[in-house]
Amino acid sequence: MSASHESTPARATATPVGVLLEVALAGDWKITLPRPAWSALLGAQNPARVRLRTDAVGQWDTSLLLFLFEVQQWCRETGAYCDAEALPDKIRLLLAQLAASHETSVPFDRSENFLVTVGVATVDAVGKSRAILHFVGECALSAARLARSPRKFRWGDCLSEMQQCGAMALPIVSLISFLVGVTLAYTAAIVLRLYGGDIWIADMIGLSMVREMGAVMTAVVLAGRTGAAFAATLGNMKANEEIDALEVLGIPAVQFLVLPRVLALAVMMPLLALYANALGIFGGLVVAYGLLSISPTAYWVEMLTIVDLSDVATGVIKATAFGLIIGFSGCLRGLQAERSAMGVGRAATSAVVTALVLLVVADAIFAVVFNILGW
Repeated sequence: MSASHESTPARATATPVGVLLEVALAGDWKITLPRPAWSALLGAQNPARVRLRTDAVGQWDTSLLLFLFEVQQWCRETGAYCDAEALPDKIRLLLAQLAASHETSVPFDRSENFLVTVGVATVDAVGKSRAILHFVGECALSAARLARSPRKFRWGDCLSEMQQCGAMALPIVSLISFLVGVTLAYTAAIVLRLYGGDIWIADMIGLSMVREMGAVMTAVVLAGRTGAAFAATLGNMKANEEIDALEVLGIPAVQFLVLPRVLALAVMMPLLALYANALGIFGGLVVAYGLLSISPTAYWVEMLTIVDLSDVATGVIKATAFGLIIGFSGCLRGLQAERSAMGVGRAATSAVVTALVLLVVADAIFAVVFNILGW
């Protein structure tokens, strides 16, 4: 006898209990056999809660998942609460994967209780914070081992990463820094010319570039260029199981792959920031000379009256911290990437977003601390 004659037809019954609709599934759910439709089962009912049960289900395949997914989508769109706690763990896992691959345009999932949503988000945030702290701790321990045994460090890889994130980034950093200086100068000239303070444009450009814009703009450029590259590289290695191979051989991935990249960024970021400062000041000089007829000598002398080494040190400290943040963000997201091509792309995007958020937070903290210290 063929399998189709042995199979029990798929059945679904909906029993209303107040505002709750109890949906019980039974029989064999196979993609080659007819299955009930949710719209026909629901009819004109509009329950506030839907509870799913599969206790009487025999054999099943994608047919069952499609029906359950249809129920979840209806609950998501109407705001009804979908209670799937009674479903087996395997079915819930497959449903979550199916929902992730069929993202809808619903702006907010209203099918869950607000407190449940807040609790899940809190648990997720705590888990992510713990993962970040664990990663930073591993990097700190690796750095301590490096200080004790510098000969075991892969200096060749570090120098190669310095070239990639330093020398190879000079063209884009040059363009961005020069244009930032030009933009700031044109903006300042609009106000300063009204009050006859044309010469003060040198003060504004000098302080803005040295204390803030040089380090910040360089960090933004490297977050999109180098941070994403770190995440994509490590994510691709994870997808190809190269990181697993290192762990099997007893080689810590953090010490072998992460530390050379983070150290390279921490060293090159201050140098790139100083270079960006010079290009930004030069861009302001060009505008001051061409628009306000201020000689380069007068521009330079006026800038030196307000910019001193403490301002330069402020920018260098920020740049070093920004380099560490970009390196940590890129490597962390790369090691957390899913083992697929889509996972690598998401890791690169997440690395850029994480780095930019942390850069803004760190810059605000630096502003408060430097103001307290009087720098």
